[in-house]
Amino acid sequence: MPSKLMEAKKSQDWITLVLAICLFISPWVIGYTAAMVPAWNAWIVGVALGIMALATLSVFAEWEEWVNLVLGLWLIVSPWLLKFAADTNVMATHVVLGVLVVAASAWAVWDIRHPHAHA
Repeated sequence: MPSKLMEAKKSQDWITLVLAICLFISPWVIGYTAAMVPAWNAWIVGVALGIMALATLSVFAEWEEWVNLVLGLWLIVSPWLLKFAADTNVMATHVVLGVLVVAASAWAVWDIRHPHAHA
């Protein structure tokens, strides 16, 4: 991969890592640790996103971006599938972070598939 593409790729991975940390700490920051389903969802997905981001920072693989994209989509729909959408702060946290993860992952996949954009 060209170096400009690798630099963009690293920034996307750092963004995903920061989002993963935000998601992981959100139960304490927003105060929903007692709500076990959304709290565990945040912790599990946050750890998974963090592991994927760290993995892509060290050794790149396109499939990792696709996993992040799926995790982001899960965050967007999980409030309704896991039935915690009634808590608007928790729902909004999951949806907003999910949208941001999807955007960062889609950006990374776009860059991989269209390297000429960085020429």
